[in-house]
Amino acid sequence: MKTFSNADIIDYYDQTENHYRMFWQLEISMGLHYGIWDENARTLSAAVLNTNRQLAILGQITDNDVVLDAGCGVGGSAIFLAKTYGCQVVGITLSEKQVATATHFAEQHGVSHLVRFLPMDYVQTDFDDASFSVVWAIESMETAADKNLFVQEAARVLRAGGRLLVGDVFKNYDFPIAQEPAMQTMLNGWAMSDALSIPQFSTILQEHDFESFVNRNVTQAVYPSAWRMYWAGWAGMIGSKMYGLYRRARFYSRTHYQTGIAQFRALRKGLWSYQLCCAVKKG
Repeated sequence: MKTFSNADIIDYYDQTENHYRMFWQLEISMGLHYGIWDENARTLSAAVLNTNRQLAILGQITDNDVVLDAGCGVGGSAIFLAKTYGCQVVGITLSEKQVATATHFAEQHGVSHLVRFLPMDYVQTDFDDASFSVVWAIESMETAADKNLFVQEAARVLRAGGRLLVGDVFKNYDFPIAQEPAMQTMLNGWAMSDALSIPQFSTILQEHDFESFVNRNVTQAVYPSAWRMYWAGWAGMIGSKMYGLYRRARFYSRTHYQTGIAQFRALRKGLWSYQLCCAVKKG
């Protein structure tokens, strides 16, 4: 199993931000994640924002919460939470480039008084114990090479009764990804070493004093996003090949299209599902 370093993860996000701007309406949704489509979210940008909304509803976010967005990307979730609920949010990411982009978006949306962004590793933060009532992670937890460290740090910075909210891809059963080329290409293309199954995640949560774990399987609702990503992958392949005739692109820029194609093939094979999760730290 390939293990990705923090430098690899930074490289992935820095090299592919332009791809998300082209194919994922980044300026509108400010999110790099799958969108949840329903009767009220019928466009990509609305669906991406709806993922934030559905996870916030599951976690019962209010204006009294102090939220750590662990792996905040370009700040879309943090800005959504501040604008919608009026809560305070600290977003952290390994990428200085993402910090700058997120800070710019926060200023544009008038929430700089509620939101701040910092370059920091979410498995080893500088925050005091019990600093937050919510730790939020949309499609960032699985990037951790050691998910135990992520959950351990979340438990440390959460107050008693605080919630860990995760929206992410999970394996449908425990298998070595090397046995499933589509899944390996999908995860490694996102600088992820591996992904958990829900039973594995539940076990880790119990080991770190979380209780009341609930999860919602919303795979069917993200299917249109997966389909769109699949076709964006084919379009990206054409663009990547043409670009390569004239210049040598960096690794993730050159290969990112493969991930879009592979994730849909892995979904069709029933290898992964998309889950919204909430776990409560014991009081």
